[in-house]
Amino acid sequence: MTNAVVLRALPTPESFRVPPRLEGLRRVSYNLWWSWHPEARALFRRIHEPRWIATRNPVTVCSGPIDWEPLLEDPKFLIQVDEVVAAFDNYMASGSDHWFPRTHGANLTNPIAYFCAEFGWHESITLYSGGLGILAGDHMKAASDMALPLVGVGLLYRRGYFRQTIDADGHQEHAYPEVDLSLLPLVRAAGANGEQLVVSIPLGDRRVSAAVWIAQIGRVPVLLLDTDISANSEADRPITHILYVRGREMRLHQEMVLGVGGIRALRSLGVAPSVFHLNEGHSALNLIERAREFVVAGEPLETALERVKRSTVFTIHTPVSAGNEKFDVDLVKRVVGPLCDGTGEADSGGVPMQRVLDLAVGAEGDRATFDMTALSLRLSRGANAVSKLHAETANATWSPVTGSTILGITNGVHMPTWAGRETRAVYERFLNADLDQLDTAGPEASAFWERLGSVDALAWWDAHRRQKEALGDFLRSSIRRQLARHGESPEALRQADQFFDPTVLTIGFARRFATYKRANLLFTDLDRLERIVNDSERPVQIVFAGKAHPADRAGQEVIRDIWEKSRSDAFRGRIFVMEDYDMRTARYLVAGCDVWLNTPRRPLEASGTSGMKAAANGAVNVSILDGWWDEGFTGSNGYAIGDTSINPDELLQDESDAESLYRILEGEVAPRFYDRGADGLPTAWLDLARASIGSTLWRFSTTRMLHEYCERLYLPASAPQTGAHR
Repeated sequence: MTNAVVLRALPTPESFRVPPRLEGLRRVSYNLWWSWHPEARALFRRIHEPRWIATRNPVTVCSGPIDWEPLLEDPKFLIQVDEVVAAFDNYMASGSDHWFPRTHGANLTNPIAYFCAEFGWHESITLYSGGLGILAGDHMKAASDMALPLVGVGLLYRRGYFRQTIDADGHQEHAYPEVDLSLLPLVRAAGANGEQLVVSIPLGDRRVSAAVWIAQIGRVPVLLLDTDISANSEADRPITHILYVRGREMRLHQEMVLGVGGIRALRSLGVAPSVFHLNEGHSALNLIERAREFVVAGEPLETALERVKRSTVFTIHTPVSAGNEKFDVDLVKRVVGPLCDGTGEADSGGVPMQRVLDLAVGAEGDRATFDMTALSLRLSRGANAVSKLHAETANATWSPVTGSTILGITNGVHMPTWAGRETRAVYERFLNADLDQLDTAGPEASAFWERLGSVDALAWWDAHRRQKEALGDFLRSSIRRQLARHGESPEALRQADQFFDPTVLTIGFARRFATYKRANLLFTDLDRLERIVNDSERPVQIVFAGKAHPADRAGQEVIRDIWEKSRSDAFRGRIFVMEDYDMRTARYLVAGCDVWLNTPRRPLEASGTSGMKAAANGAVNVSILDGWWDEGFTGSNGYAIGDTSINPDELLQDESDAESLYRILEGEVAPRFYDRGADGLPTAWLDLARASIGSTLWRFSTTRMLHEYCERLYLPASAPQTGAHR
């Protein structure tokens, strides 16, 4: 039993050529399973190390010129290939022993359809910007691991989210390089007759076509829609080029392609989902398309809307207004109206535009604004926020809109993706723990994370030291590239070789540079910060990374300010700003930092997941009691900045939080880290690290998260309905 959704797909491109003896590499290369299995990545690195280092993409590695003969004559290499291919084939063929088939398999006849505007599986596929996309990618991986029948739906951005560079004055610069789709692990979906599948979407006064691609994430396929095809005009081909494009009309076009085109792609492939999961409101127009289908089939409008609602669940991700998608009503009438009211086309009409506008009135009652979150809440059977605290905020905000309680299902992270190689080896060696089997362990089984105290302290410290040294190497390489691009002298480049001392207490701060996240809180008192980082006995170094949205000038100014300070005499060599934050940089940071810092303005951080990833590697969280840390902090697994009170005077709140942060670093964190026993180990610090791991490894995993989604949202929404469509 595979419990996997299988879709029609065309063969992989002819450019991918391997010897017959190595044909199994094709199956592995075109499945993102390799992205969370280190043994597979090590294999492709061995095939062609320079190309792997440059692209970190098996398809690119195997599509380029390779001298296969020496590899075919190497018995160790062939054994390595056979082991990886066998592990992959066994993974794909099995599944009945995993949690969902074992516990609920008989209760779900058709798959879950998961709609999201972005997906982050690996840095080589740039379809993500940050937390939402990484969460969606982790959701797909965990669903695959636990054999939950699920199919994802998203957009194929040929230019992705921007690549960030920082100029010599600290200004963020944006680049959107086009990717070569033939060198990505993607295949075209096949139509009923074996042709390349293309779906058509009414957009205003015209029709736009979208090619359908498939990304395979273990057992889970994800459909990706692409408008950059010859069937479209030159004006429409860029609709799916850029993630989170600034233009509002272009953004609405993207969301029509995602919502309406996504439903049509599923129908064309014969997929009839039991439940539709909208991850944020970007795909809310699939609700209108599904209602239209019911009306065309003869259902009264209100019955159609109720049927859509019964099989829909919705996740809201942020209490910040800018994060909830809204559009001007006149724009929506022009772009979406023809789909709703009909323009003589066979696949439009039946859902009056005014009824749709009524459903999309926000909590404030503003009828000039079309609120995608409001539309999603009104047409969802169940909805959830992404932490318990966020649920309180969301219910207070959206009570005028939703007729039921918004649940709190706290986010998690895919532990096999984010646990560093050395940390993972410690789990396997000392605890016989396989992170790939987290769903078969679960809280009811013998929980290996409860036995962390039995792990040899030296083994823990050595594993962390190696990951920290790897972070240092990665950081120095990044800083040298920055300085060289800025025209710095050879002497300055040589000085960069001395940056980042792996023996020094290291704090990581990496996330989107929105102003409410207060990346600059550490700089409230510059003299005090200078004393902290340059303490002769207990020095501290701090690594910053993150992007500000191209339209967020205030966020970009925060980056510039921190960059400028990092270059000053007071902080040079102690504070670093790494550019182009992506999944690879994140893996180095969460694996190598000693402390993970998070300073949002409570209660604006809905969840946050980077701290969970760091904790899985033994980092200690120092955070505001917001998002996940509000429920994750136990009093003995890290530190809380301030308390749960909120001062309406933001300046005074910032000063109070900064004072608390400085006090924690000076009086708690640094003394504990540098307190060494006769064996040279920071015993008390390692106890804190173990507590950090033990309190997060299961509780804040996507596996636990999906258990909750299944039992609290998916299964209740999957009750059988009559009729042709769901």
